[in-house]
Amino acid sequence: MKTIQTYIVDSFTDEPFKGNPAGVCLLNQEIGDEEMLLIAKELGFSETVFVTQLSGQNRFSIRFFSPKMEIPLCGHATLAASKVLFNKDSDMLNIHFVNIQNLDLVIQRDGEHIIMEFPIYETEHQIAPNELLEALGITEINNSEYNKETNILLLEIDDCNVLSKLNPDFEKLKKSHDSINGVLVTALSEKPDYDFESRYFWPWSGTNEDPVTGGTHTFLAKYWGQRLHKKKMNSFQCSERTGFMEVELIDELKMTIKGKAQILLKGELEI
Repeated sequence: MKTIQTYIVDSFTDEPFKGNPAGVCLLNQEIGDEEMLLIAKELGFSETVFVTQLSGQNRFSIRFFSPKMEIPLCGHATLAASKVLFNKDSDMLNIHFVNIQNLDLVIQRDGEHIIMEFPIYETEHQIAPNELLEALGITEINNSEYNKETNILLLEIDDCNVLSKLNPDFEKLKKSHDSINGVLVTALSEKPDYDFESRYFWPWSGTNEDPVTGGTHTFLAKYWGQRLHKKKMNSFQCSERTGFMEVELIDELKMTIKGKAQILLKGELEI
């Protein structure tokens, strides 16, 4: 029998039961991909992250699984794993995570905040099928873009109040497109403390809706940065649980995501 130290962590929030919950599994021995997927299905969160220490100071392998498949990069689960490791070692100030794409994700502790260094991805124009818009309950969009690294379609709409009230037909949504991982809907924010808002729907590859999604900001930050002529912005995800983060464009290739996380539960998984 294998015993795996396992946590539940709420990411991108300063209070429990909000933000995006993730499972965090700290591995002291290798387990197979199928076992990781089964654990992710059992925990049932949008993502469960598996962390293994590598040689070298503060270096770890990190892998992300939804209940349906492996995900190359996930912001909220990276934040959750970082919170656990920083909590275990109060002297640790930085972490290097290496994901399945061999990206070196540099993480820093900043008081109660955690700052994660992520790549910047581009988008290109792609027409959204009418069936997809109908399934989302959207009648008009400002723009439709696609990011190839995450395989996500981005839709910009005018009104953040419409965004918060979207109630998609997820069965119709799944049938409306056969080659994307998810669809991100975004709008300018009317809240005084935020620049833009978003919601992320991904019944093709995960749960119906991801409560707060750091990974989409790898292209969303540049998208809004160009429109708002800003390098540093505050993002609000207006899902039912809600969540927030600060994003900053460092250069053409690199950005940071800054947020908080709350550890809810620590236990042992026996398999």
